[in-house]
Amino acid sequence: MRPLRPFAVPALGTVLLAALTACGGSPSGGGDSTAHTTDSKGSRTYGRCQVTGVPGSITLKTVEKDTLTVVGDLPTPGWWNGDTVAQIDDGYEYCMAANLAYRAGLPRLTVRNVPFDALVAGKANDFDLALAEISITDERREVVDFSTPYFASNIGVLVKAGSKVTETAIGDLQLGVKQGTTGADFVRDRLRPKKAPKVFAKDAELQAAVQAGLVDAALTDVAIVLGKANESKGRLRVVGQYETGESYGAIYPKNSANASALDTAIEGLKKDGTLARLGSTYLTKAFGGDPESIPLWSAK
Repeated sequence: MRPLRPFAVPALGTVLLAALTACGGSPSGGGDSTAHTTDSKGSRTYGRCQVTGVPGSITLKTVEKDTLTVVGDLPTPGWWNGDTVAQIDDGYEYCMAANLAYRAGLPRLTVRNVPFDALVAGKANDFDLALAEISITDERREVVDFSTPYFASNIGVLVKAGSKVTETAIGDLQLGVKQGTTGADFVRDRLRPKKAPKVFAKDAELQAAVQAGLVDAALTDVAIVLGKANESKGRLRVVGQYETGESYGAIYPKNSANASALDTAIEGLKKDGTLARLGSTYLTKAFGGDPESIPLWSAK
């Protein structure tokens, strides 16, 4: 079984830079507000992230001067931690972005919320990169450019605690999926359930539908459903996963001049152990369990 696994790597160093986040909900992105702080010694910090590597080791042409602008479908437990977008100050992808900003020598990190389906459809372009647990697919490559992979992903099955959802019965049930995701594609193309799946715009809506009994099971990335199960305090659980062979990548605007430099930095984060450390720090806690303990199901 090869479930979720970070590709490999980091050693987190000193807290050094800063920036915060902003709400915004449209691809055009209005209403951003970025804040940066200094500690008692005058060092700038990026939320609560520790950063590694050499500042200025890559050069970027950013959409906003002295700022790395990152968008995603936020917040997401473990990946972007906070009750609201404005409160996000750590998490795997947030701190990955902080490390990229630091290595680019940029003093500010701006974070903005953009709907997932708009990101993968290439409808947003006023950003430097998008980080939203986005699986790399050939179809998406037609409208956006992807970074080098940074995380492997499977599709997980989220159900109510006590549910009798099984591998053999799942095709007869009412399933829920998130709009625009590879989980939605997997259900349609591979599972082919008897009932058309219900489609939801956000992870939180999908989770609520399972809890309310509107769907028997939700299918989306293991990394996401494990986090949802953990935060439900026992009301939800992940009963199975389907191996996909897919990986997460950052999205760049089509033909971004920064692609090569950002790929170099992401590979550096993998090789020096930074991403592995972020996984250990943020994802293990968010998952509340070992992904490898989840049974591997087969789509027949």
